[in-house]
This record gives sequence, structure tokens and C-alpha cells, in this order.
Amino acid sequence: MFTMLKRHEIQVLLQAGHAQCEVAELAGVSERSVRRVSLEAAVSHVDDSVARVERSIGRPSIVEGFRKFITELLANEPHLKSVETLRRVRNQGYTGGKTTLYELIASLRPKDVKLEMRFEGLPGEFTQHDFGEVDVVFDDGHTLRIHFFASRLKYSRWVQISVVPDETTESLVRAMVDHFTAMGGIPLVAVFDRPKTVALKWSKDGTVTEWNPTFAYVTLELGLGVEVCWPNSPRQKGSVENLVGWVKGSFFKQRRFHDDEDLSVQLAEWHRESNMDRPCRATGVAPAIRMTEERARLRPVRVSPEDLALRVPVSVGPTAMVLHDTHLYSMPPEAAGFPATLYLYRDRVRIIAGRFDVTHPRLFQRHARSTLPEHRSARLAEVSGKRGKQYLKRQDLLDTGPAALEFLTEITHRRPAAWKQEVDLLHDLLQLYGPTFLDRAFKRALDQEIYGAEYVSHFIEEMSLSILPGREVPLQ
Repeated sequence: MFTMLKRHEIQVLLQAGHAQCEVAELAGVSERSVRRVSLEAAVSHVDDSVARVERSIGRPSIVEGFRKFITELLANEPHLKSVETLRRVRNQGYTGGKTTLYELIASLRPKDVKLEMRFEGLPGEFTQHDFGEVDVVFDDGHTLRIHFFASRLKYSRWVQISVVPDETTESLVRAMVDHFTAMGGIPLVAVFDRPKTVALKWSKDGTVTEWNPTFAYVTLELGLGVEVCWPNSPRQKGSVENLVGWVKGSFFKQRRFHDDEDLSVQLAEWHRESNMDRPCRATGVAPAIRMTEERARLRPVRVSPEDLALRVPVSVGPTAMVLHDTHLYSMPPEAAGFPATLYLYRDRVRIIAGRFDVTHPRLFQRHARSTLPEHRSARLAEVSGKRGKQYLKRQDLLDTGPAALEFLTEITHRRPAAWKQEVDLLHDLLQLYGPTFLDRAFKRALDQEIYGAEYVSHFIEEMSLSILPGREVPLQ
């Protein structure tokens, strides 16, 4: 069969006044074909497959005889399963294969096309936020999976990106507050693509029924409204841009990086280009131009990134310690058994239990512990009996790290009659200088295979003088 365009060409040449023999030569067909085309109606479409069906070219299809029946069936029951449609068509006398029938069903089934709502945000109205991850190959060949958090103001398209260690709620809220601070304020509503990072339960229609309490408190403290969309549901956001895909395509996959530091430098440069220099496709202008108008509508950030604290309900254990994320923090002995609230800052931890209010440096190494000197003294005062106090001191020393176990084992077996006095001296050093100095001194003593409180005291003196020149440290 000639294509519809070829038939159109023949008709055009005939209309131009060429003889049939000339048309045959110019079009590269036989005169018989030209005569046949001259009798046809003018070409009105160029769909060769439709023309093939209209002309009944090829072996007749068995399923075509049931096209009308299937069309009417699916019009009345658009969600009828294909297997049930096959059963009903067979009852009408169909004897062909199911594959051909399923193809016809797929072509005739009404398409469920949802209306896509696209709208523009007003100045200071919306921000869009999402996590992303990408594998980055550095110049030396090693690959690193990078997690990042992206934020963008919808009206101006001003964007902020932060590389984050993970995709936890803490990483989300800290990066979000960092971004609001960099933008100059917070909008009315923040839109999130991934409910599992901010919510715990949803109803069948997607409405959040239980928010993540840590996330919820931060939004309450900021005075920020929140909208949550189902994953992969762009119609709900009213935004045509894929934020994470755009960041990957315009930064991570377009550039090469020497190392982590180089990536940070280039990310800062990309921020400047994307926000200040490069026109946005959606608006036609650089985000900085619209940002002047949008920033006037942003509200002040109520909490600075340094003062942002995540609230975590905890309890003070029977040993007057609070456990959070494998880390132990000491409390006064009188607080044992109290319910408490842990305020988690970037660099510190504050624990409030009743009338007790205690602050520790934040721990990051797994299973680490922080015991304040005054809490050690208070626990000793609470313990009755000389033997109990002695073993509590030894346990305080053991808590400084694995090196203490090896060192105290040697002391106990080498000086069985004097180990208690050794423990007293070592505990005094712990109270004066803290667990870090003591742990390092234990390790040096073990390396040199010398055992005794006097050696530990000497090593601490050397270390403290190297850090604070001129400081006098008396030997214990």
C-alpha cells in the first residue's frame, strides 16, 4: 500500500495539470496506480495504520468483529478487568487468542486522565522542600553517595542546597532553618514531597493523622504552616519543576569535584550563579530580581540555627543517667527516676527533670558518655560505706574508655595491697582534668608498659602544658 503522503503527492501533481504518464514518472509509480488514486477522495490525514484498517488491507482480524461490542462494554464499565472482558467476548462467539484481544481492550479502554493543577505562588507564600541523594565520582576515582536537602521559594525560585549526613528529621529541620535564615525569613507555608520524614500516620486520602512530634514542635516554634504531598504526586504541589531532579541535573551531574572541600566551594559558586546571575526558565529573570519583592513578605525567623533545640522526652535512669541515641548523660543522683525533656542543640544537650537543669557537650561517638565532675562527687556522697565508694570510683574510671579496663587490671594484679589508694589518686585526676585527658594518659602508660597513678599524673601534666603553656600542674 502506498503511504498517504505518496497518495497526496500524486493528487497534487494531477491537480497541477500533469498528464497521468508524467505523474507516474515524477512520483515513481505505475500509471495504473495513478489512475486508481485519481478516483479516490482527497487525502485528509497521514495515518497509514488507520488507512490500512479503512481499506481492509491484510488478513482480516478475528477480534475486529468484536470491536463495537468491547467499546460499548467498556463505556458502561470502564474498570472492568481484561480477564472478565475476555470471558464475555468468548460468550459472544470469539475464538481468537487472548493477547490480541487484550491489545484491543487496552486501546479502547477510557483513559483516566486527572486534571493537573498548575499555579504560581505569591510573594512569601510557599517554599518547596525535599531530600535527594546522588552518587558523586571524585577525580581520584572513588565514589561517594551524597545526601542533600533542597529548598526553593516558589515565587522567586530562590534556591538553597545543603549537603546533609542523612535524611532524618533532625537533618531536615536544621537544614530548613539554615535555609530560611539564608533566605531572610520564612514563608506562610512549607510544602514537602516525602511525608515519612515529617509524619507518622496518614488516612487513606493522604491526610496526616499523626505528625512526627519533633518536626511538629519546630514548625510550631517557627510559626510555619505545613502542607504534605504524597510522593510522586506533582499535581498536588502546583509546581511544574522537579526540584531534586533539577539540582542533580544542573549541579551534581554537570560538574567534576576533586574532594569534599572542592564540592562545598563549587556549591557556593553554584548558589550565586543560580540565584543571582542565571535567568530562571519559569520566570525569565534571575531569582534575585524577584527575591527583592518576595523578601519583603517573608516573616522573621524566630529561632536562630544555633539556638534551635529538638525536644525529646526521656527519663533519668536508676543510675542517674539519661540515655539518648546510645549516648549517656549524667544527672544529679536526686533526679534518678524522674521523667525529663532533653533539648538537643547542634553542639550541646540540655536536660530538664523537675527542678534539675543540666547542660552537657553533645556526644557524637556511639556509646560515649558524659559525666560532670559535680555529679561524680554527688554520687559518691550518696553511696554509703567505704567499700561502696571505692567501687563507685573505680567504675567512674572504667567509664572513661577501654584503656582504663586494661590499666586498672594491671594495677590490681601488680599492686594488690595498694590498688585502692591508686584508684583514689586516679579519681582525683579524673575530677580535675576530665575523662579525655585520663584516657590519653592511660593509653600512653600502656604503650610504655608502666603502671601507677604517678605515671598517669606525669603524662597529664605534659599534655596540659603542651595545650596551655605556662600552666602549673601539680603531681598527684
